[in-house]
Amino acid sequence: MRPQKLLTQEILRKLPALGAMDGSFPSTVPIVVKFFNPCGAATWYAIEYDPESREFFGYVDLGDPMCAELGYFSLDELESIRLPMGLKIERDAHFGEHYLSEVLDGKRP
Repeated sequence: MRPQKLLTQEILRKLPALGAMDGSFPSTVPIVVKFFNPCGAATWYAIEYDPESREFFGYVDLGDPMCAELGYFSLDELESIRLPMGLKIERDAHFGEHYLSEVLDGKRP
């Protein structure tokens, strides 16, 4: 079985540039891609991306909702994480249409 790519060309086409969503209402900001730790509770919701720096902006919940926040995270960082049993961070291939307001309101799609 081939490992799943964290980013595909289709996802790259959908991700706005960093800063593109500044000033937008959370209910109108789509979460384009969700990454998760298959062995734990960490989840990264990406809403913007810069292909040159390989940096995302989005909502990050590393397992404690009280410490979850909007911020920057890198594709290199996600790709470098090694988990037990040879697992790696995964992309939710079945992630549907969700908006930033959902995670800010405490929902975890």
